[in-house]
Amino acid sequence: MDKQELQMLRDLPIERVAERLGLQVRLHKALCPFHDDHHASLSFSVRRNTFRCFVCGASGGTIDLVMRFLNVGFLEACRWLGGSSLGGESSGSERGASSSEGESRAFDASRYTRYFEHPWLSPEARQFLYDERRLDPRVVRWCRLTSWRDRRGVSWLQTPYFDRDGHLVGIQNRNLVKGALPRFRFPAGAECGIYNLPVLNRLHTGEPLYITEGCSDCWAMLSAGHKAIAIPSATLLGKKDAELLSSLASDRSTRFHMYPDRDAPGERLFLQLQQVLPHLERHHLPPNCKDFGDYYRTRF
Repeated sequence: MDKQELQMLRDLPIERVAERLGLQVRLHKALCPFHDDHHASLSFSVRRNTFRCFVCGASGGTIDLVMRFLNVGFLEACRWLGGSSLGGESSGSERGASSSEGESRAFDASRYTRYFEHPWLSPEARQFLYDERRLDPRVVRWCRLTSWRDRRGVSWLQTPYFDRDGHLVGIQNRNLVKGALPRFRFPAGAECGIYNLPVLNRLHTGEPLYITEGCSDCWAMLSAGHKAIAIPSATLLGKKDAELLSSLASDRSTRFHMYPDRDAPGERLFLQLQQVLPHLERHHLPPNCKDFGDYYRTRF
């Protein structure tokens, strides 16, 4: 890793990194995960791109936050931020467990593939997807969303990431208990870059393709009747993924569209993506909607 790549990781928006780790950030603050916190003592400085807890003293930048939260070393934290290794995996039997030791291993797709052959949705998952998100059941089936319960009986939504050929390359596990931490968990070696790549096989020449930030907005966009993919962050977009998007624009005349989130990170994401896709068309959300998922729930 050269100095430029390292600086890119350090320049990732600190609050988005925190949210990706599962922290709930409100008004630049969150409950500190490093001590028994009940008053949101973890503070984020957007200008300095740092975090600091005024109770336990934890502080640092993006890499420090990942190292401390995941209890991993510097290199593993950089890999996590770079999207090549999102967390670890325990030696237990839980489907989406994370390791406290941050062991780095290759993603074992064979261990998880069977769970997506016959998806099962718990009552909590159904409420989240259909009642709260109001998603089209056909989208849920297309994305092969499923759920599972851990040893404590907590329900998790399991989102598979497939490559363009339909091979399982990663999994995102979402805790369905509101406010619970961690919010997300990833098996070792999971490649959670561009989401919903198989839709590209159904994309016709010159057809529009929407880019969203995160799976939830992608589900909403698909439910609204648009073909869509999602990425976690433009700065985490790998070289191969960037080349894929560029080739779609040049070789297939794909017209890219985006509804940026109504916040500073959303604006940065759009501008960063525009460097890869100069003709990316911007659409504006209504003032009362923070993201497309919110817009979808109020309009459809």
